[in-house]
Amino acid sequence: MEAIVVTENLEESMKNSSLGNATETQKKNRIQVSNSKKPLFFYINLAKRYIKQYNDVELSALGMAIPSVVTIAEILKRNGVATQKKILTSTVDMKWETNGRTVQKAKIEIVLGKPEDSDNQAAATAVAADAAAATPAEENADKKE
Repeated sequence: MEAIVVTENLEESMKNSSLGNATETQKKNRIQVSNSKKPLFFYINLAKRYIKQYNDVELSALGMAIPSVVTIAEILKRNGVATQKKILTSTVDMKWETNGRTVQKAKIEIVLGKPEDSDNQAAATAVAADAAAATPAEENADKKE
């Protein structure tokens, strides 16, 4: 198996992409997903932690790892943890170490943010849980009287 070396500089790609005005926070909350190094739920939990800490997260992948990033983003959106802000696709020139041949790889970047109503939703869930817990006790008290 031959190794591939990425010839694209990440800082340069940030300047050239539409995220050119990236702040220091966006660099800290970037997750580069691999479909062979870590399990899918590792990236899901890491993304949840980044969303809580930074209010958004950038998921990035090359080639065969792209379906993993899409799956992670869809799970986070379906569970109400995140909303989709931006999707960027591009190609990256890769250079084989052994023969120096250049190939192009597909690249995807998905930016997810904290849902706007997440604070209200958490409060509503807590109130609903309290109401559900109190209701059976009140009904039993009414039946005893």
